[in-house]
Amino acid sequence: METVTIKDIAKALNISTSTVSRALRGSYEINAETKRLVMEYAEKVHYSPNPIALSLKENKSRAIGVIVPEIANHFFSQAINSIEEVANSRGYHVVIFQSHESYEREVTNIQHIIARKVDGLLISLSGQTSDVSHLHEIQRKKLPLVLFDRISHKIDAHKVVADNFDGAFKATEHLILSGRKRIAHITSPSLLSITQERLAGYRAALEKHGFQYDESLVKYCGFSAEEPKRIIEELIESQNPDAIFTTSDRLALDCFSALREKNILMPNDVAFIGFTNLKVAHLLEPSLSTVVQPAFEIGQAAAELLLDSIERKTTNIEQFRTIKIPTEMIVRKSSES
Repeated sequence: METVTIKDIAKALNISTSTVSRALRGSYEINAETKRLVMEYAEKVHYSPNPIALSLKENKSRAIGVIVPEIANHFFSQAINSIEEVANSRGYHVVIFQSHESYEREVTNIQHIIARKVDGLLISLSGQTSDVSHLHEIQRKKLPLVLFDRISHKIDAHKVVADNFDGAFKATEHLILSGRKRIAHITSPSLLSITQERLAGYRAALEKHGFQYDESLVKYCGFSAEEPKRIIEELIESQNPDAIFTTSDRLALDCFSALREKNILMPNDVAFIGFTNLKVAHLLEPSLSTVVQPAFEIGQAAAELLLDSIERKTTNIEQFRTIKIPTEMIVRKSSES
């Protein structure tokens, strides 16, 4: 089958190639009816833009870089799916890097991305990142930048996040209303924006219902496989919690497994809820209550913001946006009263 070109579409619709090109890009110069005709015909003949031809014509790579801590994380894999879907629909391809929670690797990834001459960057920060001078360097090079999920308030840029505060507040309040009195909070490294926002939501729910905040019930966990098990053992032996609220896919699974290994019944002995996008949460025994992040929507919004910035060259601080997308709490057997 021969590849359909812009010239073929123009000839079939009896319009100019420049009109077809602008219509496919969604240009404001083309009226809505012409855009509709072009898009419908392009879909009918399975037209897809040629990234190489476009890059030569526009002096662009037609590629965007994406840096995430770990692709295996369910949240990031879902976000990447939507990023690729948006990018491909607008004639861009995606170059993906992993920081593996390392600041040094994150900096190296950015150096590689700059060398590849991508048109823009999407990034979710590593668990070790507090210094964001490498992101300021990106901006000095006039490379469009969007932070998503794990962000930094030390840099002015477009940002897309989940409503972490509200999700944590609702999870903690759910446990309180289920009759729990000693609610432990197992969370990610304190540097992360998501850690701070979810801790704030946890504390706010305690305060609303007259519970005193107890630091001994809050545990920060790194990224080693053994640490969650050790934390669970310490909590059970020294603090005797009747509920546990965790804040990531990995922590939810590892802590859930540790409780099962110690023959601690959920929810009878300890109610349990995770902040997680695990697709198998409903298959666990007991089924796992979760606060679900809108991963697809976050990736979609981040990609659209970045591509709009690339095509409009928006770098004015006053025009930077922070988009906050609601979470969803799903109550299952692990936390039912």
